[in-house]
Amino acid sequence: MRISVHTLGTRGDVQPYVALALGLQQAGHEVLLVAPVQFSDLAASHGIGFAALPAEFLDMLEDAEFKGVVARGVGPGSMLKVLKRFKPMMAGLLDAEWAAANSFHPDVMVYHPKSLGAPRIAEHLGIAAILASPLPGFTPTSEFPTPLLPFADLGPLNALSHTLTARSSALLFGGFLRGWQRRTFGADATARRASRSGVTLYGYSPSIVPVPHEWGSDVLVSGCWFLDENRWQPSPALASFLAAGPPPVYVGFGSMPIADAAALTDVVVQALNASGRRGLLAAGWGGLGGRAFPANVHLLDSAPHDRLFPQMSIVVHHGGAGTTAAGLRAGKPTVICPFFGDQSFWGRRVAMLGAGPPPLPARHLSSQRLAAALDAANAGGVRASARRLGEKISAERGIEAAVAFIERHAGSGKFSHSPR
Repeated sequence: MRISVHTLGTRGDVQPYVALALGLQQAGHEVLLVAPVQFSDLAASHGIGFAALPAEFLDMLEDAEFKGVVARGVGPGSMLKVLKRFKPMMAGLLDAEWAAANSFHPDVMVYHPKSLGAPRIAEHLGIAAILASPLPGFTPTSEFPTPLLPFADLGPLNALSHTLTARSSALLFGGFLRGWQRRTFGADATARRASRSGVTLYGYSPSIVPVPHEWGSDVLVSGCWFLDENRWQPSPALASFLAAGPPPVYVGFGSMPIADAAALTDVVVQALNASGRRGLLAAGWGGLGGRAFPANVHLLDSAPHDRLFPQMSIVVHHGGAGTTAAGLRAGKPTVICPFFGDQSFWGRRVAMLGAGPPPLPARHLSSQRLAAALDAANAGGVRASARRLGEKISAERGIEAAVAFIERHAGSGKFSHSPR
């Protein structure tokens, strides 16, 4: 089959889809990855065909003004500002997805929830489209609310919260999307809803979030899609630091916008000193660093989690789905400092599984609280739980299961490519 894999976002939104595309390619399929142009080198390094989406989306995320808006808190006001900046670039993103489809002629589209064009293009072409999400939230369940809401339980409203999440793009962008469809596909194009079968693929571990009892065979929680970087080697400076003492604590907040990176860096260093631990700080997009460090702290730009985390004692991060899974697969106690979105959900799951303390929201972070969380994560019972969970996740074969699911459903005629 010819399969196009569509995704949009930062590294955490792209890397698992590179892994999935590679798995599909190794299974004998012709694959095209459709993603922001900034990830063309990542795709090329793994020999995956690539179609570029415009750079503007990631450029917006890196913009100082945007980071400042989000870092001050994700409320209605900040969301309106984000939407105001996003809407003007939507046409370029949709046009690029359409151009990729016209060039590649896929038999099936596998798409991230942020890839708004893929299900509409698939509907127009009459081909299968399979929603592939790194987190739950698009298939109703009464067992927990959508991870995108900051609530542990909404009781009888749990299932409704997933339905609203699945329809959110239509609610926010429906008018624009209908207009784009008419301009692109012709005046007679409509935004009719196809009959949904609910075929959905989730790329997280069932060992972290068990499969809800209501979900049937049209929904698969495959396990994580890890992209292992076996060729990576640490720099001499990093190798020297790792060899100079006991395993350090990893601290990194990925692409999270940080209002005052210098102040957050000071909090982390003070917590490490107060708890008598060594630390490895990943600068990330937020820009941790900007100061001299004591001998017990080392700063690095980036490193693949699959190679780095097994050498850590504890991992501290923002709670992105991929980073959470990587730390747990390594069997390491985890301290999650959520900023927004689904990060609190993963923090609660880590605590419920006994693999770390309760989440410590980034806006409440202090050196005292972080030092106490590190002590809690170092407890023997937590270490044992994290180790057992790591063994379960390591035994899963997420990519193989996902590939088999796509193959099984792509030709079944049971598509899910209605506008969301």
